[in-house]
Amino acid sequence: MKTSNETRPLYPQRPTGKWHNRRVVFSIAIIALLFVTPFIRLDGQPLVLLNVIERKIILFGIFIGPQDYWLFGLTTLSFFVFIVLFTTVFGRLWCGWACPQTVFMEMVFRKIEYAIEGDAGKQKLLDKAPWTSDKILKKGLKYTIFLIVSFVIANLLLAYVLGTDELYKIISEPVEDHIGLFSGIVIFTAIFYWNFAWLREQACTVVCPYGRLQSVLLDGNSINVAYDHVRGEPRGKLHKGTDRTEGDCVSCFQCVAVCPTGIDIRNGTQMECVNCTACVDACDSIMDKVGFERGLIRYTSENAIVRKTSKVLTSRTWGYAAVLVLLWSALGFVVATRTDTQTTLFRAPGSRYIENSDGTISNLYTFKIFNKTNRIIKPSLHLDTPHGKLLFAGSPDLTLEAAGMSEGTVFVIIPKSELKGRKMVLKLSVSQGNRQLESFETTFIAPEE
Repeated sequence: MKTSNETRPLYPQRPTGKWHNRRVVFSIAIIALLFVTPFIRLDGQPLVLLNVIERKIILFGIFIGPQDYWLFGLTTLSFFVFIVLFTTVFGRLWCGWACPQTVFMEMVFRKIEYAIEGDAGKQKLLDKAPWTSDKILKKGLKYTIFLIVSFVIANLLLAYVLGTDELYKIISEPVEDHIGLFSGIVIFTAIFYWNFAWLREQACTVVCPYGRLQSVLLDGNSINVAYDHVRGEPRGKLHKGTDRTEGDCVSCFQCVAVCPTGIDIRNGTQMECVNCTACVDACDSIMDKVGFERGLIRYTSENAIVRKTSKVLTSRTWGYAAVLVLLWSALGFVVATRTDTQTTLFRAPGSRYIENSDGTISNLYTFKIFNKTNRIIKPSLHLDTPHGKLLFAGSPDLTLEAAGMSEGTVFVIIPKSELKGRKMVLKLSVSQGNRQLESFETTFIAPEE
């Protein structure tokens, strides 16, 4: 439980060390990926688009429109099962290494803070100091840069939600033409600014529910940043010239000083721990100085510490993995067999067959064709079997806008010689040029012979 940290700001010391350097490199790659992805296109479409406002979602080139809510549900379910499996095995590795909140907070905003205000001690002194010109300059510069970075992140979010084309319009065209979207950028800039300037670690410890799932998802075999209490306890200061009877922990509190959420890792796995490895580097540095073996705090599991067993995969993780494989298999099959259009064609309510003078029978149908892609489609409707023809009411324009719909009425006309009974199955298809988009069936009613 946190007590005093909730009522005062945290001043974590600047982390250094092998693990931090690895996180810096990884974070640069993550940030680069975040900023590049919205501009990557596949077949003229964004690689990723998360336009929940218009219910248009593109994931790795696969368009999920309003008609594919079940596909979105299956994708979301697969994602959550993956998170459960990943957390069961690797703990909060995502939080410490790849979560955008942690990446931007620790690798962008705190780096700016360290560069302008100095390390933890200097930050404390600056906050307690009177408002001199030096303090006003440093605080003003820091928060101005925070605001600029928040504005950039807000634009990045808009690129994911509306696409880079819409973002370019907002940037290049007069503001009054896009008041709503520009207002959205201003609002999200304010939210990100508040988050990274004041909310900070509380976004992880108070707002985000992921940490609270640890007690359910983790077990004794889960890998976490953990303190080796078997080796470290009992704790005690290091005294030169005396035989040491305590454990390897010398109570230097460096693991606490560098923690971005203000916890003591020696108290065991805690909800606030995001597995950032800052305490690992701090502890290894102290172990080097006092001549003890590294790894008093390390990536490990509780069973590895207590029982000296390194088992990671348990029956529970295999169960999660099996469910995930089934979900991914179903998702892969659905995506592979998915059509670009979805057509419904029903006999017009209250209508009956019509016997024509030329020896043919007509049925009246209403149809709707949905575009399940994010591009314009110009489809044509065909009667495949039996032999017959389609006669549209009026001159309908079947052109489908992105995620759009076309509807109308059509007569299906079949010669009596082709009819095999009072009720028979018709096979129809929708095509664009020489490419068939989908095929479907409906029923045709004829008079009794």
